[in-house]
Amino acid sequence: MRKQQNRSVVTQHKLLDAAITAFSENGFKGTSTREIAERAGVHHPLITYHFKNKDQLWRAAADRVFRDFRASLAVAAEDNIDDCPKKRMAAMIRAYIDYARKQPALHKVMVQEASMPSPRLDWLVDTHLKPFFDASFVAIEDLQQLGVAPAGNPKLLFNMIRLCSGGMLALGNELKGSSGIDIESLETLDELAEMIVDVFLPGEIRSIA
Repeated sequence: MRKQQNRSVVTQHKLLDAAITAFSENGFKGTSTREIAERAGVHHPLITYHFKNKDQLWRAAADRVFRDFRASLAVAAEDNIDDCPKKRMAAMIRAYIDYARKQPALHKVMVQEASMPSPRLDWLVDTHLKPFFDASFVAIEDLQQLGVAPAGNPKLLFNMIRLCSGGMLALGNELKGSSGIDIESLETLDELAEMIVDVFLPGEIRSIA
């Protein structure tokens, strides 16, 4: 029984790995469950056994990507809990960049789904994006009050930081061809993180009057 359970878990992981890659490359409509099964190296009927249908598999794949993303940010927040707010946000930006490099599906899936309204996009926003975004808006407002972040709409500023932090990795092939930028090199990522902090968090901590 234990061996059977272990095989079942391994199969689920294989299917999720294959689904994350396939959905990020081809989108939901452009991906078939048969293609995912072939990528995973498992029999096609196992998809319906483990996930019922393609929609449930897509949601399980997205859950894994965003769950791991939040975990990486939580580690960065804990490791820098004693730093000043600016340094904590800089650490979060670097964690964002590092995760987007390791898991490009983080932004590729959003680009695929954001092209038109759909129940999947609604679910993604309500389940994963809004809880993360709402907390981030507050953090940006705090940095604005401290004089670290520039004045303006904190929601717009956060999304500018977010897209610069991770969105560029989703365009890696285009950047290499058009600008000669290897966005996946560690040297480039270090420079990107520093430039984002310099541009979007240019101030230093000052007391609130």
